Amino acid sequence: MQAIRLTLMCHARTVAQKLSRFPTDEPLEMDWQLARGSRSAQFKGTPLLLCGPELRTRQTAELFGSKVQVVAALKDCDLGRWQGASIKALQTSEPEQLQNWIANPDSAPHGGESVAQVHERVAAWLTTLETAPGQVIAVTHPFIIRAALAHVLQSPAFNLIDVEPLSAIELRFNGCWRLRLPGTDCEETP
Repeated sequence: MQAIRLTLMCHARTVAQKLSRFPTDEPLEMDWQLARGSRSAQFKGTPLLLCGPELRTRQTAELFGSKVQVVAALKDCDLGRWQGASIKALQTSEPEQLQNWIANPDSAPHGGESVAQVHERVAAWLTTLETAPGQVIAVTHPFIIRAALAHVLQSPAFNLIDVEPLSAIELRFNGCWRLRLPGTDCEETP
């Protein structure tokens, strides 16, 4: 069985992240057009390049290549009426609802998707990759990366994972999903 190598890449920084706001469909803070293709040599060969449907993921994906497939399963969490809201403002205006949402994965006081629903969507998407060997780069959101890690590690640590802009994690599938932490001074092994 040939392994699946999945790199989950977080989109580049947006103004909403900088201001500690829940995201909207905002563009990147950087001049992504000037940087288009600048990271294409980061991966060997011609990996399958996927991204979420939001503007920030599509723009980030273009840093890695021009042949990008948009995948609905990689979309960010639907935050309903909290979309674009300041986290600090929510701590003042809706502290109980915010705390319930953080503590209870089935809660969705904003009227959008619960964390549990995001986990289910990401787990189902990972299952679809299990029969497609090769290298995949998926440009997505911190929520989706956190859900993938929690699923692979079979851990409830979703809220204990921080994902910075343009950070990457590598997952491998060869009968089961594994987290792979590549070294900086070793040769790539198949």
